[in-house]
Amino acid sequence: MAAGDGFEQKILALVARIPPGCVASYGQLALLAGGPRWARRAGRALRNAPDDLPCHRVVNAQGRTAPGWAGQRTLLEAEGVCFRPNGCVDMKNHRWRAVVAL
Repeated sequence: MAAGDGFEQKILALVARIPPGCVASYGQLALLAGGPRWARRAGRALRNAPDDLPCHRVVNAQGRTAPGWAGQRTLLEAEGVCFRPNGCVDMKNHRWRAVVAL
């Protein structure tokens, strides 16, 4: 895939489908969008995402929230997402089980 390939739009469409109480990792989104090694590019796609997109439901592969976004944890906890003692999302119980790629 190259620039202009629609990858970013696929990422945004996937994020819109993450249900409340679930999270996805950047790598998971990249894989579903057809760029299995583009986790960072998936993250960049969210930089200028519309405000109504639930970007707070995207974390890194270990379940860490975005640096500098203190409200992300608050939003996730309000949806029932649990955190482990180390501050990471409990990925075992809250990872989005998407079965359809775009």
